[in-house]
Amino acid sequence: MNYFTFYKLPETFWPDTAALKRQYYAFSREYHPDFHATSSPEQQQKILHMATLNTNAYRTLSDPDLRMAYILNSHGLLDEGKQELPADFLMEVMDLNEQLMELEFEPDAETRQRVEAEVNALAETLDAGIQPVLTGYEMLPGDARPQALQQIRTYYLKKRYLLRIRESLAKFAARS
Repeated sequence: MNYFTFYKLPETFWPDTAALKRQYYAFSREYHPDFHATSSPEQQQKILHMATLNTNAYRTLSDPDLRMAYILNSHGLLDEGKQELPADFLMEVMDLNEQLMELEFEPDAETRQRVEAEVNALAETLDAGIQPVLTGYEMLPGDARPQALQQIRTYYLKKRYLLRIRESLAKFAARS
């Protein structure tokens, strides 16, 4: 079942968090296994399934990154083999990757800080560029959503790539 449908919310990258939480708590009470201890084994199994669905839906929709991945997955945009990044972005981060390789062999706090600042600046630019798309997605007509989803997919993949660079930087910082 679609998590947005489950919570009776529109598919959006910015759900009403109060409504999300209200629905989660309402379903938590309704599907709590302790309230169905005397039910038939089949009914108990159904309640357990619904309680698990509720927990997974809330966990996913309350986290911006998980929510974004969920929406993209539900539209088949994160399928295996569709993970390519735009060439211009790869060229942009090639210098960062070269500097990371240098840091691996010659740790240098100044270089690490410079790379970290470049990654942060790139991430801020990405975030600023995607905000209008994320904010306006819910109001888009159905035929305009696929293009917006492609932009969001590209943003998501770039963000994940930058996260891997940040993880490498954290390893280098821990060594020094």
